[in-house]
Amino acid sequence: MEAGIWVSVWSFFKFLPFFFALLLLGIIKGALFGPWAWLVMTIGISALILGMWPMHVIWTYYCIIRTKMFGPVVKLLLLIAVTVILVLWLIIGVTGSILAGLVYGFLAPAMATFDAVGEGKEKPLVHCFLDGTWSTITGSCTVVRDVKDMLLHSYFSIMDEVRLHAPPDGKPYEIRLLHIPGAILAAACGLVVDAIMFTLIALYKFPVMLFKGWKRLIEDLVGREGPFLETACVPFAGLAILLWPFAVIGAFLASIICSVPFGAYAAVVVYQESSLFLGLSYVISSVSIFDEYTNDVLDMAPGSCFPRFKYRKDESSSHGGSLSKPTSFKDKHDGKKVPQRVTSFKSSFDEFNPFKLLDLLFIECKHHGKDLVAEGVITPKDIEGTKAGKASTGVLNVGLPAYVILKALLRSAKTNSDGLILSDGIEITSDIRPKSKIFEWFFDPLMVIKDQIKAENFTEEEEAYLEKQVLLISDPKRVKENFIRLPSLSEQKQAEIEAFARRLQGITKSISRYPTFKRRFDVLVESLSKELARTMGGSQSANGSQHVRTTRSGIVRMLSQRSLGKTTGIRGDDHEAQLTSDV
Repeated sequence: MEAGIWVSVWSFFKFLPFFFALLLLGIIKGALFGPWAWLVMTIGISALILGMWPMHVIWTYYCIIRTKMFGPVVKLLLLIAVTVILVLWLIIGVTGSILAGLVYGFLAPAMATFDAVGEGKEKPLVHCFLDGTWSTITGSCTVVRDVKDMLLHSYFSIMDEVRLHAPPDGKPYEIRLLHIPGAILAAACGLVVDAIMFTLIALYKFPVMLFKGWKRLIEDLVGREGPFLETACVPFAGLAILLWPFAVIGAFLASIICSVPFGAYAAVVVYQESSLFLGLSYVISSVSIFDEYTNDVLDMAPGSCFPRFKYRKDESSSHGGSLSKPTSFKDKHDGKKVPQRVTSFKSSFDEFNPFKLLDLLFIECKHHGKDLVAEGVITPKDIEGTKAGKASTGVLNVGLPAYVILKALLRSAKTNSDGLILSDGIEITSDIRPKSKIFEWFFDPLMVIKDQIKAENFTEEEEAYLEKQVLLISDPKRVKENFIRLPSLSEQKQAEIEAFARRLQGITKSISRYPTFKRRFDVLVESLSKELARTMGGSQSANGSQHVRTTRSGIVRMLSQRSLGKTTGIRGDDHEAQLTSDV
């Protein structure tokens, strides 16, 4: 055992010169290319935020006023709340663009330098000098592009849904004014009590977190475990040891900040339970909840010395606000497991990250889209309307991705998979999936739909009908046009299939608001446009149809206008950003 420790220590010291050489090279590249990336991100993102802010203010107010989801009192409170949020967004957005540019401009070249010498890399010496140079500049441009898509596409998509969506039962959401004074009083008490107690608890546990964190990081450093397992992660893991006190200070400040939502939640308890007493009981119990959670995180004695009262009329829901111990901490501390060296953290991240899965989605969209274009299911009107930014049918931006996702769900249901089977055979389950909260928002509902599809046991005709409903946005006329003979379905079965289609389309609309979605969608539309032009050209030579000649000339004219930079609409040459009304 002692010999093994000395071998690990010696290998670590042999690695140090190599590490410092790569770190120095990364710093030099960061100093040369970081300022340019910082300028691109700072100027680009700040200009977008400042330029779009007046439109965001006007459109946010308009959507809240016009929506039928909320009553007058809720609308008034929302208008007050969004005013504060919009002002804070202006400040935080501009400041964040400056800080994000600095961090990205320095870290991107350094990470690329260490990644160049990773396992399986060819010509590592050449890549050490080249990686992270021009790619840092182009990466900063990509970040600005994604921010633009978020401000132009995602924002308007969300606000349009707020404006057009009706409440489920037909009655707008409203609040009971009688309980507002008690809710305000409980919130005030919660803010004061939680701010004081959370600060004292965090101050008491500050040394525990500091020394336990240092101990764990140093153990990983000596044994090349955990964050020190991958070469690309070593410099940042080593930097974590030096900067760990600042991380602890950040956790301390975060504890103080989180006292605000904890304390304000007392108002929700008072309103939901119609009881000021239960709201004040929650104020005291929230201290116990926070103390118990921090004990779990720091691997201290479980439980809390503070009292915990019942603050819900339903006993089972009184623990709904408690925070459970994270799974990662359970695995690491409860079982005292040492991180496995046989598994590469980075390779696992590369294989199961949301961006790669999004790329796979669009690869499938391109594959199926070309087939659907050849079959005439996707029409020139769909592509022309999408490219021109007009109010199109939504077949491309919602229907096609939903169709591809449905194919994966059907494939997974037929093979009795516990997760989602992709076209290349990769299976994503609850245990092996991207560790992203955003991904969970989409993955979990899809698993529910998959289980329901498995339970329905659709026939081939019913599956085909469901696919067309999903693809063609449940347009009865177009669905009928794409069936030689509609399947004979009962009204109940038809309603169930249409409900599946609507739910899947709703999830896809949410995915379409992901910032990188639109950038990939532009490439897809361009590819399908070329495929349509090629298909229509072949049809023209075969039958000489005047209709095809007209369609082809329209496509050529559309493409030539795009190449000449002729654009329409208030959103410039980024046509897909105008799809908000579709989504």
